[in-house]
Amino acid sequence: MNFKYENITISGGVATGKNTLSANLKPYLSPYGWKFASGGQLLRDFTKEYIHPVANLADKKFHQNLDERTRKLLIKEGHYVIEAWLAGFIARDLKNTLRVLLICSNDALRVDRIANRDKISIKQAKKFLKERESENFKTWKKIYGNYNFFDPKYYHLVIDTYSSGPLETLGQVLDALGYDHTQITITKNHHESLVLSVNND
Repeated sequence: MNFKYENITISGGVATGKNTLSANLKPYLSPYGWKFASGGQLLRDFTKEYIHPVANLADKKFHQNLDERTRKLLIKEGHYVIEAWLAGFIARDLKNTLRVLLICSNDALRVDRIANRDKISIKQAKKFLKERESENFKTWKKIYGNYNFFDPKYYHLVIDTYSSGPLETLGQVLDALGYDHTQITITKNHHESLVLSVNND
């Protein structure tokens, strides 16, 4: 299949749907040899904080190394989907990379997602959302400069996951990538569940 881009970055703040989109892309792109990486997982491994680690727990050198790794995967290896807050910003000059920014215009929905996912109270989720994003952006501005990291000018697609559901969001990204939907075969297995298979002859 001929894709319009060689990579995809998925960026956005807390509870905007980055992990969901990455997971939904896997059955479509893995059969073509695409690989998946998460900047957040690397930061979690480094800081040993496993629920959205705050950026200032890692030093400037770590962030620079993470940026270098991200660009190396996108430039030298290719066929990567990288999910990380600033992945699109780091790749903003790469023409071979489809840069997707996910936002959620309804903060109440984001709070609800955090509370359900992390099994915490609404009050705790509100505090977490406000403090985590504030601290991260403060740290990144010290490292990179006074940028608006989520400025739409850095991205090919900006999708509001308040109005766009997971499947609609997936469809927009696949369309922008140039995915040939005629290559998809959907069948039922013996459990009567739908199974996606990709014909990549």
